[in-house]
Amino acid sequence: MRAIPKAFLQGSLRMLTTLILGLVLGGTYALLALGLTLQYGIARIMNLAYGEFTLLAAFMVAAVFQGLGLAPLLSLPVVAFAGYLFGWLLYQIMMRPLVKRSGSSGRLEVDSILATFGLLFLIQGVLLVSFGANFTSINYLDHGVDLFGVSVALNRLIAFGICVVAGGALIIALHTTRWGLKMRAVALSPTSAPLVGIDVNQIARQGFALGSALAATAGASISMYQTFSATAGVVFTMKALVIVIMGGVGNVPGALAAGFALGLLETFVATTIDPGLTLAATFTIFLAVLLWRPQGLFGARS
Repeated sequence: MRAIPKAFLQGSLRMLTTLILGLVLGGTYALLALGLTLQYGIARIMNLAYGEFTLLAAFMVAAVFQGLGLAPLLSLPVVAFAGYLFGWLLYQIMMRPLVKRSGSSGRLEVDSILATFGLLFLIQGVLLVSFGANFTSINYLDHGVDLFGVSVALNRLIAFGICVVAGGALIIALHTTRWGLKMRAVALSPTSAPLVGIDVNQIARQGFALGSALAATAGASISMYQTFSATAGVVFTMKALVIVIMGGVGNVPGALAAGFALGLLETFVATTIDPGLTLAATFTIFLAVLLWRPQGLFGARS
């Protein structure tokens, strides 16, 4: 019986490592994009401060862990609920007047971009005053776990699990409940939804608030293993926006699939070509999708 060539084994191990690390990274990206998918797809609000929502939650989790010793997994439900309340209040106070003013003129997207652009700097300023400009990180469950011969940090695997649970629960709720049916109806046709008795404002408010809760959940997950600073929100927003466009606006399964695909792409480029080209590869794919399939890779053709 012939022995398996060493080069083949090494190549297989590299491929397996790329696959596992790419899926784990993609889980983080997918979780990050779920909230923006709801806010943009259902509430029709392009939230440029989305990354700051994520950072706010990450700093809260880190501060509670460092100050009180409360594990991020235990504080995550509280942070997610606080994110929901924050999103609900923000929609009522700031976004609802924009919705009423826009009417059916299509001004909402432009107005929401301008409004949340200002909100971005407001939250960023609060974070800078409260936590400073230095990078922040915590040590939590950072020991390696052997997964098919590949060592992966436990905190990253937990973040991946949170993505799978959150994404799966959201997909099930959207496709098996009356609430989910209303959400999908508003995402598909907000002008026709009132004709069948759906309160579009209520559903949009819930979608925006739930999106904020998911942003907070992503922030809590990211805080467990990633270094972050008060000015890093724009990176999270851009990654989430790329995934939303690639997956199809308002398409939750598409956002999950696009998040995993982006994680695999970046890991492949970083391990086989050059880590410095990961951002270039991401936006190359993004531009290609915009040019040749603007409805997204998983969106329905118009």
